[in-house]
Amino acid sequence: MGRFVEARASPEQIHSGAVYWITGLPGVGKSTLARALSARLGLARPVVRLDGDRLRPILGARYSFGLADRRAMAMTYAKLCHEISSQGLDVVCATVSLVHEAQRWARGHIGDYREIYLRADPDVLARRLPKGLIAAARAGRVRNVPGVDLPIEEPESPEVVIDDDGSCSAQEIAAMVVARLWPAR
Repeated sequence: MGRFVEARASPEQIHSGAVYWITGLPGVGKSTLARALSARLGLARPVVRLDGDRLRPILGARYSFGLADRRAMAMTYAKLCHEISSQGLDVVCATVSLVHEAQRWARGHIGDYREIYLRADPDVLARRLPKGLIAAARAGRVRNVPGVDLPIEEPESPEVVIDDDGSCSAQEIAAMVVARLWPAR
C-alpha cells in the first residue's frame, strides 16, 4: 500500500480543457469540421468530440425538434461540455444550438470557450440537406427547420466565422480555425 508524499497541484490548479463550440444551420458541415478539427487538436492534447446528431438520441429521446426543446438541448450540450472540459479534456462540440441563452451560459461558465460559427449560402445548404427539405419547410409541409420556420439566434461574438462556399476541404477549414485561434502556430 502506498503513502501520500506530496501534492504538487490542488484540484483547482489542474488545467481545464478548452471547448470548441461549432455552431451553424443544419447541413452547413459542422460534423465534418468537428471531425477534422478534433483530429488536428488531438495531436497535442486529448480531445472529446461531441455531435448533436449523435447526442440527441442518447440524451434527448424525450425532446422534440420544436423551439423550446431545441433550447433545452442546447443548454444540456453546454453543461455537458463544461463538465467534460472541467476534467482537463478539450471538447469539440458540433451542434446547431443557435440559442443565445446556451451560448452566453457556456461563455460565462467555461473558462476557455471558443465559438466557431460556420455559415453557408442557402443554395449550398439546400444541396447538402435531404432532397427537398428546405422547399418542403418553406411550403409548410415540414416543420421545425432552423432558419426556415424556426428562428435562430446567430452568435453574438464568435471567435471565428467561416463562410463555407464548398471550395475548401474540412481539413483546410480546420487549419484556418487553428490559424485564427493561434496565429503563432
